Amino acid sequence: MVIALTGAAVALITGCASLAPGLQGPATTALPATTATTLGRLAASASPDPDLSGFRLMPDGRSAFDTRIQLARRAQASLDVQYYQIHNDETGRYLLRTLRDAAQRGVRVRVLMDDMYTAGDDELLRGFAAFPNIELRLYNPFPAGRGRVATRFLYSLAEFDRVNRRMHNKLFIADGAMAVAGGRNIGNEYFGRTNGANFIDLDTFVTGAIVPRLQRLFDQFWNSPHVLPVQAVAPTALSVQALQQRFDALTSQASTPSPAPPPPNDPLGYGPMADDLNAGRLNLVWATATAYADSPERAIGKTASYNGIPLLDVDSVRYNVVENLRRARSEVAIASPYLIPGEAGLAVMHEARRRGVKVSLVTNSLAATDEPLVHTGYRRYRDEMLQAGVGLYELSSDRARRSVRLGVFGTTIGRLHMKTAVYDRSRLFIGSMNFDPRSSIHNTEIGLFIDSPEMAQQVLKLIDTLKSQGAYTLRLASDGRRLEWISKDQDGTTVLNEEPDSSFWDRLMLNILSPMVPESLL
Repeated sequence: MVIALTGAAVALITGCASLAPGLQGPATTALPATTATTLGRLAASASPDPDLSGFRLMPDGRSAFDTRIQLARRAQASLDVQYYQIHNDETGRYLLRTLRDAAQRGVRVRVLMDDMYTAGDDELLRGFAAFPNIELRLYNPFPAGRGRVATRFLYSLAEFDRVNRRMHNKLFIADGAMAVAGGRNIGNEYFGRTNGANFIDLDTFVTGAIVPRLQRLFDQFWNSPHVLPVQAVAPTALSVQALQQRFDALTSQASTPSPAPPPPNDPLGYGPMADDLNAGRLNLVWATATAYADSPERAIGKTASYNGIPLLDVDSVRYNVVENLRRARSEVAIASPYLIPGEAGLAVMHEARRRGVKVSLVTNSLAATDEPLVHTGYRRYRDEMLQAGVGLYELSSDRARRSVRLGVFGTTIGRLHMKTAVYDRSRLFIGSMNFDPRSSIHNTEIGLFIDSPEMAQQVLKLIDTLKSQGAYTLRLASDGRRLEWISKDQDGTTVLNEEPDSSFWDRLMLNILSPMVPESLL
């Protein structure tokens, strides 16, 4: 009886929680770059070769956000923006306000968001979409209970497999000529604006041959049947004028102050992007590159093709990340905030080590991670990775806070969020993919593979700084069973034999939960 009543209750709740057919917005495609726009002219004049792409890595959060703002302010034709999260905070609202201002200049603005973290934000998003020249669409949306994450899942229990699949892509394209891709979502903690914890992350500015490919990858999501206009997902009785007024109030200067200016030089020695744009020159590294994105059909667990782009497993981000590891001849360095190799990933590492390839991995410690449950999955593989000769490094929130070379953290916690890999000091991956089952199976991702020893060396410099100034080196103790965490500073070498910077209760809770959490859900 109880089971029957429970089933009836679930059916009652979820029966009205499906999206009605026929709600998809009209198909549109990216506008190509043209010398009729300032950004288009600058991109064309800067390119030394039509087959090459120009890049500038952006490890500094303030510089990375300012670059997006500069592109939005200078755009004259189109802005295509795709993110897993655009937070309803000072950073997210500032970007939306800047995009709205661009639309009021006549720029076509298309914003695509995953619907996972938009709970309670319908008013802001509907207000944004109420302005002319703006379209905002949601990937794989929740049809009911939209006020809170818990109620969204409650009303979608019958569709859990669908709503568990999310769009993790991060992409920003201006006038079809310049773009930003990498690991950052849009929120205070990604750009050094919180007093609690800020992320150590990495983006790249992009122009040149690869941008049309990025536009096509954006379009395959934008025109997917799994993407709906926010108006269809969150209807309202408010007039267009009322929605616009609410948006103006929510994004006023009082609630959405301007961000701090970028530093005169970032950790790689680059100045603000605005200086280059104002001077009509681009200080970039030019290289051959390609980009991959997983199919939007992952929303229903399928692959497909779109507009001539094959979307088979061999074109997935994960496949290409792993395939490059298989092809490595001497060295692979990886940084990922969430690291769960699984048996398949472990086998690839064993194979690489047997070939004599040096493999090193940097990830978050228990104290640094913002996803403790994911850490339970990572812990299951630490011993075997070390036994295979893999170098393991865990970011220390305390050491990162004290390191001036890792960024301006002050009293805040530093957490790793960059997703990158360097192969044989000559090729690098940068994108949205974490090295865990969620990125491999459930989420869609985007990634760039760049053939550039110069850029590879820049990323290795960042990773080496993480290792030496912000992380613990892991090793097996002399008995071959216990783990040890090693740190070195001006006071000498410290050896710890338990999860550093964590409390007894943190470790106890982790030990209790670890056996109960299925790896496939991490």
